[in-house]
Amino acid sequence: MPDLTHEEWQRRGAALPAALPVHHHIDGAAEPGAGAAFPVVSPRDGAVLAKVADAGPAEVDLAVAAARRAFDTGPWPRLSPAERGRALGRLAGLLEERRETLALTISLEMGKPIGDAHDIELRAAISTFRWYGELADKLADASPHTATDALALVTREPTGVVGAVVPWNFPLTLAAWKVAPALAAGCTVVLKPSERSPLSGLLLGQLATEAGLPPGVLNVVTGDGPTASRALGLHPDVDVVAFTGSTAVGRHFLRYAADSNLKRVWLELGGKSPNIILPDAPDLELAAATAAWGIFFNQGEMCTAPSRLLVHSAVAERVTEAVVERARALRVGDPLDPATEMGALAGDGHLRRVLDHIGTGAAEGARLLTGGSATLTDSGGSYLRPTVFDRVDPGSRLAREEVFGPVLSVLAFDDLEEAVRLANATDYGLAAGLWTSDLTTAHRVSRALRAGTVWVNCYEEGDLTVPFGGMKQSGNGRDKSVHAMEKYTELKTTWIRL
Repeated sequence: MPDLTHEEWQRRGAALPAALPVHHHIDGAAEPGAGAAFPVVSPRDGAVLAKVADAGPAEVDLAVAAARRAFDTGPWPRLSPAERGRALGRLAGLLEERRETLALTISLEMGKPIGDAHDIELRAAISTFRWYGELADKLADASPHTATDALALVTREPTGVVGAVVPWNFPLTLAAWKVAPALAAGCTVVLKPSERSPLSGLLLGQLATEAGLPPGVLNVVTGDGPTASRALGLHPDVDVVAFTGSTAVGRHFLRYAADSNLKRVWLELGGKSPNIILPDAPDLELAAATAAWGIFFNQGEMCTAPSRLLVHSAVAERVTEAVVERARALRVGDPLDPATEMGALAGDGHLRRVLDHIGTGAAEGARLLTGGSATLTDSGGSYLRPTVFDRVDPGSRLAREEVFGPVLSVLAFDDLEEAVRLANATDYGLAAGLWTSDLTTAHRVSRALRAGTVWVNCYEEGDLTVPFGGMKQSGNGRDKSVHAMEKYTELKTTWIRL
């Protein structure tokens, strides 16, 4: 991260909004649209950053039509994979050049600490475009062995127009996870960022055009979910929808597909991830520190956040005390202060929802150990103290529902079978953690956990070589890795009689 002081970041933040795009990015150019503008409010201080174009069905139609033309008659799907890869590499380079501006935009629009935005979010987004750019010409088709009088070819072809709908908690990373493989496959894309964080998405659209992507290949429309996302989901010229967000909205996209053209729908949804700590963990202090980091990183606004700490009763008191100590020491503050460890929640409405979960947890009988209330209220922003409950009833709402905030539930168990049962006692299946020194336990429990990712003696680690996605009501399909290409390609069989 640039070595700037809090005051310097504040000055740059004050000057930034005037330079940000506020119109849709359609067919390679700014498109104001006919709809009214909506305000983008910074959770940092409640200030309006910009008024951004609000897409209705007409604007979505324009964007989809541009993507359809670019796919049906434009050069992008007809370029060699290597040429598409080089274009994605140029886009990665531009993201690196504008890294400071993009990080500052994300910090202002969603409350993420500037260090996390610059060093984590932008690193991931840049790496994703570069990785898929390098992968583009590495994929191979197949020619199965058949009878001697025939030749069989199995080829992967791009699916067409992709509607990518992404949330506000990692606005560029999650956009990259969908846009990069879709573009590498030869698809064209309409990106709909969250109405809470549209500015970074609009910047991405501009940079894609600057990188030389042909008009219509990457379009960005801004607006709310019930209008813009619904229009994308129902549009007959959209071939694929890739969505990250809540399970409730994921259900809507499945209905939209059923009510329109039966488009493919790929969903990465909510989570209520368990983090299991056994007495033989190789380093209990590290396990406790990681548990605290995992739930409070990004203000707890993580679908993979280890929000249920399942700890063996033999070490429960020791681990819980260490987690609470770290929670109390965590520095909550202005996202533009480089010393801040936890910034603002995504907005006042989201803060109220998290506080409602906290109130429900207390009413259900859980014991509040620390936090549980708003802080920095004079700032005008949406800040919450890191919160830890123990004695949480496994059947309670606090233990079962996704809070999507810095709220940890501690549940004790007495044996491994109970731990696995508690871990799987949720509608979600996105991620899980396990801390043990026993190799057999690591393998057996990892297999028993119904989760798309299991981290052993770590949490939130990995790279682009491994897939990411969920089981059960956490969704389907996979982002990251070669496997993500499966969402944006169709298998075609060609049988040739010799």
